[in-house]
Amino acid sequence: MIGESHRKRNSGKIDEEIGKVKGVSALSNYERYFADKREEHLSELKEWLSIPSISALSEHKKDIQAAASWLADALKRAGMETVEILETKGHPIVYAERMKAPGRPTLLIYGHYDVQPVDPLNLWTTPPFEPDIRDGKLYARGATDDKGQLFLHIKAVEAILREEGELPVNIKFCIEGEEEISGESLPEFLKANKEKVAADAVIISDSSLLEPGKPSICTGLRGLCSLEVTVSTAKTDLHSGLYGGAVPNALHALISLLDTLHDEKGRVTVEGFYEGVPELTDLEKADLASYNPDEKKLAADLGLDALYGEEGFSFTERTGARPTLELNGVWGGFQGEGTKTVIPKEAHAKITCRLVGTQDPQKTLDRVESHLKANVQKGAKVRVEQGERANAFTCDPSDPMLQLAADAYEEVYGKRAVFTKDGGSIPVVATFSRVVEAPVVIMGFGLPDENLHAPDEHLNLVNFDKGLLTLVRYLHKTAKVEPSRK
Repeated sequence: MIGESHRKRNSGKIDEEIGKVKGVSALSNYERYFADKREEHLSELKEWLSIPSISALSEHKKDIQAAASWLADALKRAGMETVEILETKGHPIVYAERMKAPGRPTLLIYGHYDVQPVDPLNLWTTPPFEPDIRDGKLYARGATDDKGQLFLHIKAVEAILREEGELPVNIKFCIEGEEEISGESLPEFLKANKEKVAADAVIISDSSLLEPGKPSICTGLRGLCSLEVTVSTAKTDLHSGLYGGAVPNALHALISLLDTLHDEKGRVTVEGFYEGVPELTDLEKADLASYNPDEKKLAADLGLDALYGEEGFSFTERTGARPTLELNGVWGGFQGEGTKTVIPKEAHAKITCRLVGTQDPQKTLDRVESHLKANVQKGAKVRVEQGERANAFTCDPSDPMLQLAADAYEEVYGKRAVFTKDGGSIPVVATFSRVVEAPVVIMGFGLPDENLHAPDEHLNLVNFDKGLLTLVRYLHKTAKVEPSRK
C-alpha cells in the first residue's frame, strides 16, 4: 500500500523518544477524558453548527460574524493565549496561537468556519441549522465540511492542556470564512504575514477517510479553474413556426459547441489542455491501484449502469491524477410548465476544469476560451466570463510530519493511513505550501458519503471520537521532530 511503500524507516528513533515527552498520558486516559466530555463537546458543536454562516449569501453576513466570534471564544476557552478576529475586505480571519514550547516544532492548523448554501431545502430530513443526531451521525450543514472536523483540533488542544497543563508543541490556528467562495482574503493575509504564520507544518482536516475504518492522508489535490459561457444568436427570442429551420437556435449552437470539448474516448480536445500533466510512473500506478474501488459496485451504489471517463485510466487515476473538463450547468430558453414554441436567443453553460501537475489555471482558461470561440456555429456568437483559478498541490509522503500522522492513525484506528491523491480542490492549500514553506498534512476524519455540499450533510460520530484521540497522539508524536525554524 502507499502508506508502506513511502514509509520513512528512519523515524523509529522519533517513535522511541515520544514516550519521554513530559506529560504524555496513555491513550486510555484520553479515552476516559473524551468519554466524560462527549455530551458537553457535542452540545458545543451543535451550538456552532446552528449558526448559518453561509459565505456565498450576503444576507448571512451577520451570521458569518457570529460564527467567527463563537470560534474565537472557543479558542480562548481551549487555552490559546493570543486570539484575534482579523477583519478583511471580505469575511474575518480568526487567528490564535500558544507558543510556550521552546525548541519544539510549531504546527499551524487551518480550517474554515463558512458553509455551503442549503438548497434544495426540501431534501433535508431535519432543518440544516438545527443539528440532529440520528443513528450515530450528527446531521447539520457544516457537520463534516468543515466545522465538525475543525472542532476536533480545538478540543484536542484543550484536552492536552486540561490533562497535562501544557502542549507538547507550539500551536497556531488560522481559520477563514471564505473557503466555500474561494475568497482572496486569506491568500492575501498569508502573503502579507509570512512571519506571523511561520510553522514547521500546516495541519488540515477538511477531507475524508477512504472508507469506514480505513484512514488516509492526502498528498495531492487537483487545481481548479472555472468559466461561464453564453451563446447568443438573434436580438430576441423568435417564434419557432415563423422562423424554425431558417435561423440559428442558441440552444442548438451551445450543445453542438459543448460537444466539441471531448472526443469519443473521453479525452479533452482543447489544444494544449494536457500541458503540464505528468505521466504516471509504475510505482504511482501501483499505489493508486492499491485503493481503487470495485468499480462495478461503485457504479451500482451510485445508481449507474457503468462508470465513464477518460479511456485507459481507472476510477482512482481519473479522480486523483488526471485533469477534467466538466459541465456544471446548462440552461436557456423556456423552462416553465407546458409548451412555448420559441427559438431562444441565448443559452448558457458553466464549466469547471480540475487540474493536476503543473497545469496553469490561467493558460487553461485562455485555451478553453479560444477553443469555444473557434468552434462556435455559424450565425452564433460566444461570450466567455472567466472565474476561479487555483493551482494543483502535491507533497512528499516520506516527510516525517506525514509519516507520524500515519502512525497516529494506526494507533487509534488499528490501520496505518495510506497516502492518497484527492480529486477535489482546496485552493488555499497550495498557497500555504508556497508561503509557509513547510509540509502540509491533510488528515481528514470525514467519510466520502457524508453529503458535504448536499442535503443531509452529516458526520459519523465514530470518527468524531477517534479523530480526537488521533489528533492528541499526533501532537505528542511531533514533539520530537527537529524544528526547521530556530
